[in-house]
Parts: sequence; structure tokens; C-alpha cells
Amino acid sequence: MKNNKSSKLSSKLILLFLGLFLGFTSCRDNNEETPMQPNPNTITDIVSSNNNFSLLKSAVVKANLATTLSGTGPFTVFAPNDDAFIASGITNNVIQGLSADQLKNILLYHTLGAKVLAADVPAGPNASVATASGENIYVTKNSKGVFVNGWKVTQADIAASNGVIHSLERVLLPPSGNIVEVAQGNSNLTYLVAAVLRASEGSTNVAQILSSAGPFTVFAPTNQAFIDAGFPTIASIQAADPNTLAAILTYHAVAARAFSSDLSDGQLLNTANGGSIKIGLGANATVKGNGNASPANITAFNIMAKNGVVHVIDKVLLP
Repeated sequence: MKNNKSSKLSSKLILLFLGLFLGFTSCRDNNEETPMQPNPNTITDIVSSNNNFSLLKSAVVKANLATTLSGTGPFTVFAPNDDAFIASGITNNVIQGLSADQLKNILLYHTLGAKVLAADVPAGPNASVATASGENIYVTKNSKGVFVNGWKVTQADIAASNGVIHSLERVLLPPSGNIVEVAQGNSNLTYLVAAVLRASEGSTNVAQILSSAGPFTVFAPTNQAFIDAGFPTIASIQAADPNTLAAILTYHAVAARAFSSDLSDGQLLNTANGGSIKIGLGANATVKGNGNASPANITAFNIMAKNGVVHVIDKVLLP
């Protein structure tokens, strides 16, 4: 009888230990099948969680790029923060007024299909880099920092699980065409367009030159600048001597791509007509022609064209 009880007790203990063993094994196997994953930290996650990127987030969502920028990548994104959007004149209302395709084209112009840390950015100056949009951006790395199309990277190497983000001081807008086409699309440069077309009727085809491969930098006088220079109407421009206009207009063009980041105080730039203009970087950025009593203010920088860059000025430069 005693042996019987002992045998039953032993059987119960064996079953108990067996149950505990099987339970432990089952838990371990379940853990092995579904291991704990680290929290994702993709480019989309970073943009979505950072309050300084709220306008960029709106653009990414409307452009239907949130899933793409959460993908494997790797990607490099030059990311304008909210201050950069505002400084570029792009508010949330502007974003909502653009189509998804328009926003997608703009955002892909800020995106590279590879991970490029700040240390790996080409020195340039203005090294051409292909973006995910198919258009090129121009990057420079020097003692002042990293610049893209003339605009400075304000915070570099924000690490993401699928690439890297560099915060940028302005929104990059893809070129809409060559320099002539860019001017034609700007309602504040209609006098300049008229002058280019009239000048091209003389011995120098200015329109053809500024539509060629380049690259060129053009300091583009506004409509008011032409009015102040003695051309009160477009009709007065159309009545002017084309060769005189050509001499003036080619004085506004430099046969190189010169972004704002390439300009320095006192710098002399050689112009397409053989003259030179002088850059000033004091309280305001200026450019002065030899025949001007005072310099012109540069009122807008780094407007991209397929064959160069345009800076808007408030005076006509005189050779």
C-alpha cells in the first residue's frame, strides 16, 4: 500500500514537471517566431513627429509620398523646415492649392536615391547631382558648410533607419525651362522678355544665346527697373535700337552658374559682353554696373533654370 502511494506521488510530480517544461518551451518558441522589433525611425516617421517639419509633412501626405519615404531606401532628403517654407513664400494654403503631382515633383527634387552624409557631399563647387525627380541639383561643400542650389544646409546628418535628412534653409523649386522660358513665366519680368526679343532682331540673337546649354547666370531687372531706366512702356522697348539693347542685356549675363553662395563682397564677375559687374554683400546684397551711380539691390536669389540661374534686381545695369 505504501509503495502504491509512492508510485502515484512520483507520477504526479513527473506530470507536473513535464507540464512546466512544455509550457516554458512553448513560450520560448513563440518568442522565437515573433521576436521584438525595434521602433521604426524612417524619414516619414521623423518628418511626421517633428513639429518643425509640419508643412513638409502636409506636402508629403498630399503628394502620396509617405509610404515611399517609409520604404527600404536608402534615401537622402534635403528637408525644408517650416521657416524655410515660409521664407520661400509657401504656406499651407499654397501647398493645398497645388496638385499631388506638382508636390510630388517638388519633393522628389529634394530627394536622392542613396544615403549621402554631409561628409560625402562633393566639394564642387556646384557639383551636379541627379535627384529622384530626374532633374539635377547643384551641391557645394566648403568651409562655410553644405549648399544646395545656393541654399545652406542648416542641420546635417539627421539619421533615419532608411537614410538621412539634411534640413535646408529654403524650398528647392525645379526649373520650369531655360532662362528665357523662366523669364516668360514671371509676370514681373515682362519688360525684360520684351527687351530680349527686341534685341534678338539685331546682330546678336540674345534669345538664342540665353536658350542655349549655358550655363549662365542672369541678373534680371524687374519691370519697374526698366521703367526707371527710361523705358516707360513695352512699346518703348520695342521701339529701341536692338543692338543697344543687346549690349545692355549681355552685360547682365555671366557665362557660369553663380548661386548666392558663390558670391562674395567686392567680387568682380565677367559678363558676356566683355565687361564686369561688382558684387556687394553689406546690409543688402547688391550688384553694380560701371555706368551706374549706385548699385542695384538683388531682391530674389537662386531661381533655377535648366541652363543656369536667375537673380532678380531692381535696376538696369549700365556698362
